[in-house]
Amino acid sequence: MGQQQLLLVIVGVIIVGLAIAVGIGLFSAQAISNSRDAMIHDLNMIAQSAYQYRISIRQLGGGEGNYSNYVIPPQMADNSNGRYSILDAQVNTMELKGVSMADSSNTITVTVDSQGKLTDMTFAGDFQ
Repeated sequence: MGQQQLLLVIVGVIIVGLAIAVGIGLFSAQAISNSRDAMIHDLNMIAQSAYQYRISIRQLGGGEGNYSNYVIPPQMADNSNGRYSILDAQVNTMELKGVSMADSSNTITVTVDSQGKLTDMTFAGDFQ
């Protein structure tokens, strides 16, 4: 082979290597984004469950206007996306935390307001 052909082969190998590296980076970033979105969805579902508890009367197993005694249902507390817990439950607000199953340094902390809406989202780890 001539020098020009060897140079073209080397340049081709470098370009393919760079393309693979960029592809892996994009895939990793997308996986992190998907994980974060799935956890936000789970936290929304927990918030809605908590809100339903809050607005139900005690005779129906509700909190009668209070989040304080709410317990995350077991099927919602732990799934393939993350593990969820209540950090603080007050009368009108509740603070939830989700820890990613893929990487425990990736966490989301949210506050559930009196209307069952997520507010004050805080992201940690790769979720930032």
